[in-house]
Amino acid sequence: MRDKVSFTVRSGTGGDGSVSFRREKYVAHGGPDGGDGGDGGDVIVVATESVQDLMLIEQKRVFMAESGDRGSKWRGHGRRGENLGILVPVGTVVSSKVSAGEKELLSDLTMPGQKVLVARGGKGGLGNTHFATAVNQTPEIAGEGRPGEESQITLELKSITDMCIIGCPNSGKSALLSAVSGAKPKVADYPFTTRQPVFGVIQGSRQDFVVAEIPGLIVGAHNGKGLGYDFLRHVERTKLLIYLLDGISSGIGDDLIGLVEELSLYKADLRLKQKVVVVNKVDVPQVRSRFIDIKQELNLFGAPVFFISAVTMEGVLEFTSRAIELVERVNQEKEITLHPEVVVFRPEPRRQKR
Repeated sequence: MRDKVSFTVRSGTGGDGSVSFRREKYVAHGGPDGGDGGDGGDVIVVATESVQDLMLIEQKRVFMAESGDRGSKWRGHGRRGENLGILVPVGTVVSSKVSAGEKELLSDLTMPGQKVLVARGGKGGLGNTHFATAVNQTPEIAGEGRPGEESQITLELKSITDMCIIGCPNSGKSALLSAVSGAKPKVADYPFTTRQPVFGVIQGSRQDFVVAEIPGLIVGAHNGKGLGYDFLRHVERTKLLIYLLDGISSGIGDDLIGLVEELSLYKADLRLKQKVVVVNKVDVPQVRSRFIDIKQELNLFGAPVFFISAVTMEGVLEFTSRAIELVERVNQEKEITLHPEVVVFRPEPRRQKR
C-alpha cells in the first residue's frame, strides 16, 4: 500500500492568437479577423471510492494537462485544452510545496466527488482583431498564449476507518484482524510481520465496518525506532482505537502505557478518541492464571477491557459486538453535532390592556 507520494503537475499552455485578414469580394482592404487562442487545460485532483491507494500515481512523476489550440481566421477561437483529472482515494490530503521544507495545505478530500484545482491552465493569446485601432487598422500582431502553472504536489492518504488495531509487535494484530473480518493479512511468529496498514471489513446487521491493522508500535517510535510512526496518519480519522496487548508479556501495563504515550507524541488529541483494551492469547495457561491481576491493572486505564484468543476465537464475538456498539455511538454523536436540534421560540401573544 502506498499512502504518500510527491510529484510535479503542469497545466496546459494557452494557444497563441491568430494574425489573419478577411479576403472578401467587394470588401475594400478587408480587415483583421484573427481569433483568440484556447486556454490551457487545468490539473484537478478528484476523490473517488474506486481508488484505494496512491500506488498508480507513484508510477508517474509528472502530470501534464493539454495545451490550448491556436486561434484561426474568421475570428475562430482555438479549442481549449482538456483538463487532467487525477483520481485519489477518499481521505487524501493535498498540499503543495511553497519553499524548502514548507508545504501549503490545498484541500482535505474527505467525501467522494470532492476536487481541488492544483494547476490552472494558461490563458489563450488574443487574435489581431483586438489590436485594431483608428491609426492601425491592419495590425499584424497577436498575443502569445500564457504558460501554464507548474507545482510540486504531495498527497497523503489518511484512511477513514471505523476501528484501528494498535499493538506492540507479535501481539496478534494480524490474527485478530483475520478473526473479525474477511482480511487475510500475513501471520508469522517474528516481529514487524505487518509493514503497511492492512484493512478488513466487519459485517454488521445494519452496515459494514472498516477495521485497520497498524504495523507494530514500539517505545521510541517517535524517534524512528522500529518502523517509526509515519503510518499513524491512518489512526487520525478512526472512530475507535483498539489497544491490543500480548497477554504473555510480563509488563502488560507498561506495554499499554507505552502505546498510549507514543500515540500522544504523534498527536495529543488521539487520547480523546473512543477506545477499548483487548488482551490476546487468553488460551495460554499462564495468561489465564493471571486473569484477575491483569484485569485489575488495566481497569485503571478507564476503558472497557476484553480477554480474547484470536486463535480459538474465545471472547472474539463479545468483543466485536461491543466494538460495533461503540462505533455506532460515535456515529450518532457526530450526527447530532452536524445536525443540532433546532429550537424555535414562539413568544406568547401580547395581552390587550383593559
